[in-house]
Amino acid sequence: MRERPGPWRAAAVLVLAGVLAAGCGQGTEDTGGGRPDAEMYDSVEEIAESIAPDGTTIRVGSARARTTVHVYEDMRCPVCGEFETEGGGGALRELVLSGEVRAEYTFASFLDDRLTGHGSKKAANALRAALERGKFVEYHDVLFTHQPEELADGYTDKFLLDMASEVPGLRGAQFDAAVKDMKYRDFVTASQEAFDASAAEGTPAVEVDGNLVPEQLFSGLFDADTLPWVIAATGS
Repeated sequence: MRERPGPWRAAAVLVLAGVLAAGCGQGTEDTGGGRPDAEMYDSVEEIAESIAPDGTTIRVGSARARTTVHVYEDMRCPVCGEFETEGGGGALRELVLSGEVRAEYTFASFLDDRLTGHGSKKAANALRAALERGKFVEYHDVLFTHQPEELADGYTDKFLLDMASEVPGLRGAQFDAAVKDMKYRDFVTASQEAFDASAAEGTPAVEVDGNLVPEQLFSGLFDADTLPWVIAATGS
């Protein structure tokens, strides 16, 4: 888990405003920010989702989106929960729905070692199982909406299956067995290794087209109004 920095200094806000004003202006001159052939989605249930060739990156949204936003999360991390539920995550989802952005996710599980327990690993495994059912996006949102306390190690098999019942069409014999048996434990291990090899120093961390969002812009990820601007500034 990383600590969020304090509010931006006034000077940083002025610099950011200047950079992003240019980015927004460029966006209004093309086809709306996304590529003309990028898929748009009417609902979360329609969003395309897949596993990348590296075996650890979960892709969400149009393969032809202009911008790729890669999010590193540990499911036990409360700051990740704040990002997903208090503005930033919702704004990112809207960009995916519009076809402007493809989101990618890598799940770390270092908090299990730091705090003891297995919740991060169990949750990452369950999310991989949900991907096989085409329900990753919905399940990811449900798990963060009901995120247990960090120290409670609350992502138990029972909790994960109870939350899966909130996603129509997710529960079934194969999914339930995958959760209970840790079917995707190799994915969980490889995902932590991918996180270790990345530029991310904690969670959440966000890359835009391969560029890590700098610390001075980090707070802007948590606001629905500023997140698109942070994406534009980091990717430019």
